[in-house]
Amino acid sequence: MSAAGHSTTALDRAHGALLGLAIGDALGMPTQSLPRSGIRARCGRIEGFVAGAPDQPIAPGMPAGSVTDDTEQALILARLVVDGGGRVDEHAFADALISWEQDMIARGSLDLLGPSTRSALAKLQAGEPVEETGRYGTTNGAAMRIAPVGIAHAPGPHLLEAVVQASRVTHNTGLGISGAAAIAAAVSAGVDGADIDQALDAATSAAADGAVRGNWIAGGSIAQRFSVFRGPVGGMAREDVEDFLYDVVGTSVQSQESVVAALLLVERGSADPFDALCTAASLGGDTDTVAAMAGAVLGAVHGAAAFPAEALRIVQQVNDLDLEPIARRLLALRS
Repeated sequence: MSAAGHSTTALDRAHGALLGLAIGDALGMPTQSLPRSGIRARCGRIEGFVAGAPDQPIAPGMPAGSVTDDTEQALILARLVVDGGGRVDEHAFADALISWEQDMIARGSLDLLGPSTRSALAKLQAGEPVEETGRYGTTNGAAMRIAPVGIAHAPGPHLLEAVVQASRVTHNTGLGISGAAAIAAAVSAGVDGADIDQALDAATSAAADGAVRGNWIAGGSIAQRFSVFRGPVGGMAREDVEDFLYDVVGTSVQSQESVVAALLLVERGSADPFDALCTAASLGGDTDTVAAMAGAVLGAVHGAAAFPAEALRIVQQVNDLDLEPIARRLLALRS
């Protein structure tokens, strides 16, 4: 059932995951990389789509409802997953990401590759093997774009292997893989018909499994941080939750902060997914990615009806998105 009480199909939930990712991304576009105090001074609390201000550090002047790298890279990955029958050609992925950044530069955009991805692709271009290029990637780049893998693979060990493969070239660390595995598992469980609690339990288990893959880098456990924070956050008032997420959990690009914040917002947003994404966009830090990850999971659990019809219309119209055919092709790979 969706948040509005409507029956959903697997296709609707797969489509909802991609739509939720795009809506969260667009809500967070004007506030990304800003401190919470700066967002409050400029916008108050985000309640809908807002244009990027002329001095926005990443998205200056972008129209309200515009998506960013989170959605664009997820769609790159989706195409490669479909083309590979569920698998990702790592060199083709690297080439696609490099071409995407060059296109963004040509368009005059400041929304470029994240630090882990940029470093990894530079190493790949210098001749380092794929197994080595992502050995220091701990940020949330793999997690932000992983939703298509969760749609294409049913829950289970094959899903984790697909996450590892899709993450290896840029985020071949326990932290990077753990964060991506958590989001992919929650999306996959949602597409299968799981409720919020079941999807978050799947995320916790997958985060723990993913943490022992790839190269070890020091950092707090995503699975344990989420498990510890899950109880206290559930009983907090909204203002207290926002303080806690920003000051204690963290909303930086680091996976052990932003992925945990996104999952906590998923639980808080079960009854009102769009409001949860507005909260994510209002927090400060890596707002577009936190909101995109939360939106993908909420959309996978509740379907497209989780989000207001006007928000769906705007984000699809502004970005010329037609996501249902992509969702359908990804879903066809699950069998």
